[in-house]
Parts: sequence; structure tokens; C-alpha cells
Amino acid sequence: MNKLALINEFLGQPANASEHGYQIDHILEFCHWFMGALFIGWLIFFFFVLVRYHRSRHPVADHAGVTSGISTHLEFAVVLIEAVLLVGFALPLWAKRVNQFPETRDAILVHAVGQQFNWTFHLPGPDGVFGRRDVNLVTASNQLGLDANDPAAKDDIVVPGELHVPVDRSVIIELSSKDVIHNFCLPHMRIAQDAIPGSIIPMWFKPIKAGTYEVICGQLCGLGHYSMKGSVVVDTPQDYEAWLKERGEMAAQSAAAPPPMQRPAGEPAPGPSPATVPPPGAPPAGSQPSPSASPG
Repeated sequence: MNKLALINEFLGQPANASEHGYQIDHILEFCHWFMGALFIGWLIFFFFVLVRYHRSRHPVADHAGVTSGISTHLEFAVVLIEAVLLVGFALPLWAKRVNQFPETRDAILVHAVGQQFNWTFHLPGPDGVFGRRDVNLVTASNQLGLDANDPAAKDDIVVPGELHVPVDRSVIIELSSKDVIHNFCLPHMRIAQDAIPGSIIPMWFKPIKAGTYEVICGQLCGLGHYSMKGSVVVDTPQDYEAWLKERGEMAAQSAAAPPPMQRPAGEPAPGPSPATVPPPGAPPAGSQPSPSASPG
């Protein structure tokens, strides 16, 4: 690690795991050292003033004020350095992150939906096409409202809390929210983006180290905000393909299962089973209901 970067490690910054993260780290390094220099400089100046203008040395106040122009030059230098940081480094890096997205055909495309208090990830499956989602179809067992009648949704993969991606391949995540503003924050990838209800906001990164990385919510989103966590698992290409296959098989089994209110084939029709006691007021089992009397 670069010796200058030791200040980032000392302040608890997690290790970088993304291709662009070193650029973020360099800006943070410079800011930390710059603020450290300012702190030491102002501390020295503070003690200098305490000694230089102590009452024992200057019993009478000096109403002329500062006559030297050094303070003006120092303040101008601070403003100049901050302008260089903002205009020369921060803005170009931000513009690159929001304007220069990788080609969709070469990237992993994921929908991430936040809600109090978890993340749900939606992948398009082998056909590469996302199935239709409808808010009116959202249930406890269908968190995203995926339309089971849409052919493109048959192979879609929906996973709660844990997203797998391959190493050394760009990942585009399109964020949305079902309730309040959340924030999808990946500290190890040096990336974060708000998830806003009614909007789809993209973000992207390229992981360069395999491992499991924590996803946290960077916006105070309610009483359970502390528990709104997830994980991004960066796999080798082989492990990622195995995970996709496993999740695809699970999705196919789930799609083939009968709906909760539909009885599986071969199961007896609803009603009292043999040797059960009929409910009060019901005719005895096996008896024929008496015909209704015709009006006379």
C-alpha cells in the first residue's frame, strides 16, 4: 500500500475492491492530509497567539489590528487548493461515473429494489430479458410483483438480500424503492446511490477482488434502518455460472409449483374426508338431501 494511503487505513476505510476505487482513495488521501496540515497549522497559530498577545506582554489592547497581508495570502491558498480538489478532481470523476456507463451487452444488469428493511435483487435469467412487473401483483410471496403470465418472466431470478456477481466484469445496478428513500452503499466498491420511490436510478462498478462485501443503507429510512443490510458476493466466473444455474433451477421449480390456492393433482376434493364428523346441521355422511317441498 502507498505510504500516503496509510491515513485512510488509520481512519478505518475498508480495502478497495473495485477498478475505479483507487481514484476515490487518492482524493480522500489528499483531503485527509490537507485537513491534517490545516489542523496542525491552526493549532500552532492558536498557541502562538496565546503567547504573543498574552496580557503580561500587552497589557493595553492594540486597536490597529492586523497590518500584515499574510493572513489574506493563507486564506487565498486554502480556497485555491479546495477549488483544485473540486474542479480538477471531484467533478471530472463524478462526471465519469454518471455519464460513461459500460456497454449493457458486456455488463451484468441487475434491478435492486429497496423496502423497509431489506433489498431484493432481480436478474433477467438466461434469456437476458426482464419480466414484466406490476405493483398490483405484489404479495408476500411475490415481493416484486413479477407477472407469471409474461413469458420473459419464466426464467427470471429474484433473490433477497444476497447478490452474486462475477469478478472483473462491470455490474450495472438499477435502483428503485417501494416505500421511502433508501441508499445502496457499497463501501468496498467506493460507490453509493439513492433509491427513490417512483424513479429508476442506475449505478455501476467493476469488482476486481473476489469476496463477500456488505451492502448498507446510507439513508435513515425508519426504525429498522440499522438492520437494512445485504451483501454482494464477488465470485469467480465458474462459481458465478454455478450460482446462476442453481438459482435458475430454483426459479423453474417455483414457477412449476401450483399456486397457494390450487390443489395439487390427485389430491381429494375439498370436503369432509371419510370417518370425519360432519359439521353441526349437516346431513349425515352418505345420506341424500331430501327434495324441497313444492308450493301447494
